[in-house]
Amino acid sequence: MATSEVEIANLLYRYAELIDGGDLEGMAALFEHAEIKFRTETTDAAGLLKMFGNGVILYPNGTPRTKHVTTNPIIEVDEQAGTATCRSYYTVIQQVEGSALQPVAAGRYHDRFERVADVWRFSFRDYSYGDLFGDMSRHFRGLDRDIGA
Repeated sequence: MATSEVEIANLLYRYAELIDGGDLEGMAALFEHAEIKFRTETTDAAGLLKMFGNGVILYPNGTPRTKHVTTNPIIEVDEQAGTATCRSYYTVIQQVEGSALQPVAAGRYHDRFERVADVWRFSFRDYSYGDLFGDMSRHFRGLDRDIGA
């Protein structure tokens, strides 16, 4: 049986796998029981799916041609309470036709988790910690180069 830390890390990595595979519905389903924060606004899984469905550019192969690399997870678990937190870094790398492989965004995720019926799930994600942005114009509609500047 995997430890709580491994199960939580796997949720982080599953998110990256789903979004990079173009499975936006599967990605949003990870947040079915979660509150999601974007700067000053919050939403739910349906709002996240709508935002990403309208924004993420999918290419003919059905993917955004990205790799979301999640690193440095600092996972803190309260086994008795069935809760956990995680702070991690992300880097989004993209390669599209006519463009070199390049990082387009980097930042941090601040997540909370809860264990229900012995299964860990997201209960909160804060997307407010976008730190560095490159050319996002071929990844997310309406976002131009250097949006973080």
